[in-house]
Amino acid sequence: MEFNDLRIVFHHRTRGKGAEGAHIRGVTKGLRELGHHVSILSMPGADPESQAPAQAMKAGPSRSGLGLRRLVEFTKKLPPFAFEVFEMAYNLVIIFRLSARVRAEEAELIYERYSLFMVAGVWLARRRGIPIVLEINDSVLVSRVRPLVFAGIARRLEDWAFSNANGLVFISAQFQKLAAGAYPRMAASVVSPNAADVAIFSPDRVKDTDLRARLGLSNKVVLGYVGAFVHWHGIDWFVDLIAPRLKDFPQLSLLLVGDGKCFESLRDSVDRHGVADQVILSGRVTHNLVPAYIAAMDYGILPDSNIYGSPMKLFEFMAMAKGMVVPDFPPISEVVRDGETSWLFPASDREGCVQKALSLVGHPDEQKTVGTNARNYILEERQWRHNAEQLLSLI
Repeated sequence: MEFNDLRIVFHHRTRGKGAEGAHIRGVTKGLRELGHHVSILSMPGADPESQAPAQAMKAGPSRSGLGLRRLVEFTKKLPPFAFEVFEMAYNLVIIFRLSARVRAEEAELIYERYSLFMVAGVWLARRRGIPIVLEINDSVLVSRVRPLVFAGIARRLEDWAFSNANGLVFISAQFQKLAAGAYPRMAASVVSPNAADVAIFSPDRVKDTDLRARLGLSNKVVLGYVGAFVHWHGIDWFVDLIAPRLKDFPQLSLLLVGDGKCFESLRDSVDRHGVADQVILSGRVTHNLVPAYIAAMDYGILPDSNIYGSPMKLFEFMAMAKGMVVPDFPPISEVVRDGETSWLFPASDREGCVQKALSLVGHPDEQKTVGTNARNYILEERQWRHNAEQLLSLI
């Protein structure tokens, strides 16, 4: 069934930043490209469109943004049980805010990024007789950074939400299979991995063509990383393992873009092994500069991921015609053809990861061929409009 000019409210409870913000903006853009009107309902100060990097840099922090920051800092200090009560209570806020937006927009569809304990959207959609599709990036079935106290309540609420929505969008087949096993009555679903904005992540549109030269990388083979410097991405152990071997590959340089808890220990490791001349730590850069930094790389590295997630950076690298060395977790092997659009290594095999990355140093033709294939794959299958088409198929 085809739909034209739908009025859609896209509701989320995230901070609207980083990969979350990029994903929300991407799906919204995809829906609009298909001719639909989309209104995003965010927490005050968390609108991902108003937080687009170029706008944020010009405008500076808004009053609502400062309020959100204070709220986030407040909730970080709450004990787990109090935080979960806070999450459940937020349903009362959503009933009023979402209802008002649905009325104002005369919405014909609610698309919601599901969060734990959040059931108000599904309840409201059923009450108003309009369809709702949930995008599943979180679940009681997967591990969280915070320990889960009210797991039984969370699971019952999740079962009800998944069973009473009109459709579910999962980011990986592994996640979909996990949920189907736990909730036999859940709604129809599709698997829709992340995607990339090919207008932004385009090797032909990168303006800063001198970046590689300015970084002193003109005659180097550049292996790059972009993202948070946190342990679960594996960048800390990767640098610890590869640093002692860099002097055996004098033509190789690492360009590591980002910041986080592991940054200082990672820099200490570089200094300790005496390879500062082969490792560039750029620090965090604004999202609008990320394409230029990826363009300065020959191929990328993602040392670690998880069994249900769909890493955003993988798709952005591929859109920039750069292959990545990535672990073969199911959500990644579902979208990567090994040796054709990127390179897989056995997940959790740290030595295998480093060896695969080093084995490609002397093969520039392979790097370029795989990069070209990766770009073509994104163009043909993983633009945001493809995600939009998939979610609309559920109604």
